[in-house]
Amino acid sequence: MTGLALAYMGDAVWEIFVREHLLQCGEMKPDRLHKFATKFVNAKAQSDVLHLLMPTLSEEELTIVKRGRNAKSGSSPKNGSLIDYRHATGFESLIGYLYLCGAYERLQELAKTAIQTLTEKDE
Repeated sequence: MTGLALAYMGDAVWEIFVREHLLQCGEMKPDRLHKFATKFVNAKAQSDVLHLLMPTLSEEELTIVKRGRNAKSGSSPKNGSLIDYRHATGFESLIGYLYLCGAYERLQELAKTAIQTLTEKDE
């Protein structure tokens, strides 16, 4: 599967993790949910998280990240830098790959670390 296809799935899976986290925090108003969610799902945040996770990734996981990061999407980022956008695509590719492979425990571990990091960064 291509890096962009994995990123497509990873984007949706990451969104679910973020939404679940926000609901567990007690946030219920749709406008506030969207505002808080954007702190987790933007290219800069995903790029930052990927850099934090890189030392903990296996060779196989790094290969998937690189495949997503180096994929030519044909589009450019609306907000943020192209480098952050590419790293975010790598992050989403990894999330999609783990989900599609059924590596749910590893996926949960990385998502929990990512959300915790972004939450602490925002405080």
